[in-house]
Amino acid sequence: LRGAFTGWVQRTFQSTQAAAASQNTCAAAEDKATSPVPKDCLVCSYNEWDPLEEVIVGRAENACVPPFSVEVKANTYEKYWGFYQKFGGQSFPKDHVKKAIAEIEEMCNILKGEGVIVKRPDPIDWSVKYKTPDFESTGMYAAMPRDILLVVGNEIIEAPMAWRARFFEYRAYRRLIKDYFNSGAKWTTAPKPTMADELYDQNYPIHSVEDRHKLAAQGKFVTTEFEPCFDAADFIRAGRDIFVQRSQVTNYMGIEWMRRHLAPDYRVHIISFKDPNPMHIDATFNIIGPGLVLSNPDRPCHQIELFKKAGWTVIQPPVPLIPDDHPLWMSSKWLSMNVLMLDEKRVMVDANETSIQKMFEKLGISTIKVNIRHANSLGGGFHCWTCDIRRRGTLQSYFD
Repeated sequence: LRGAFTGWVQRTFQSTQAAAASQNTCAAAEDKATSPVPKDCLVCSYNEWDPLEEVIVGRAENACVPPFSVEVKANTYEKYWGFYQKFGGQSFPKDHVKKAIAEIEEMCNILKGEGVIVKRPDPIDWSVKYKTPDFESTGMYAAMPRDILLVVGNEIIEAPMAWRARFFEYRAYRRLIKDYFNSGAKWTTAPKPTMADELYDQNYPIHSVEDRHKLAAQGKFVTTEFEPCFDAADFIRAGRDIFVQRSQVTNYMGIEWMRRHLAPDYRVHIISFKDPNPMHIDATFNIIGPGLVLSNPDRPCHQIELFKKAGWTVIQPPVPLIPDDHPLWMSSKWLSMNVLMLDEKRVMVDANETSIQKMFEKLGISTIKVNIRHANSLGGGFHCWTCDIRRRGTLQSYFD
């Protein structure tokens, strides 16, 4: 009996010690999990013009033509529809992609020469077919981080996207985002849409440029309000005020999700344009400095008085010089105004666009000239090809 009692005491003591050790471990983990954001957090950006210190630059490697689905048709021009129908799910022309890769490598080297830290997403085979309960598709690319990532202060927001070909695009950036999270950044993923048929107007009546203008004027888009969706590139930041457009890829539910998520520290404003094919705001309305905005003369802003009354200078950039025969499979010539500000007095601009270079020089802004003409064909300019992770500045209001 004495031996049994002694054994019970020993087992009880050991169990109590183990429980205490477990509680101490949990307490230590809890302290670590709830510790404040480190002062050396790598992520901090409030606007489009503070001095740029770190940036993600996209990759053209393995870029694939998206399948010709209803949302792709609504966002591309009819002269390229045959291209999508023929090559959907296959590589973009390999020689063209090779030249685009070389251009972006040179762009990265120039950014590094200007003192900017450059990070790149992981290469992925985008030709692999995937299937969800609601659709199947192949992928596209990780060329445009601006489309999928929005940095607001020390928070990285992953956009849910609206194209089925871009459903899994976030995977190329996860390694980087985990590193930023471990440095103290906030990391948010917006609700992932199912991208079921109900998200799209399957009978979107678009057959010509005239149809585009008519539908845009009526406020009709290929995406419905079935569930929230948005691309990050439909938002542009000016401190406490963030501007967004309802577009072919960003619906009102997506905008409302962002508005509630960012309140009360940030104000999200909807603005609109006379645009036959609204998709991504930064080749239509590009804020380049405190009180300074580039406004596309072909796509006037309906709310431009808001900026003028606040004392902002509104500049209409010159007509782009890109030739008509250059392929722009997913974008317009106005990528000439899709520039990247390195700070208030330095801008990265296309080496071929001499007219806009002169415009910046008259504004007292020095131009860093880079040729990304082949990279343009994949759907973006300098602003699209990048996502600024850290800019040296503080949160301010430019509309109070």
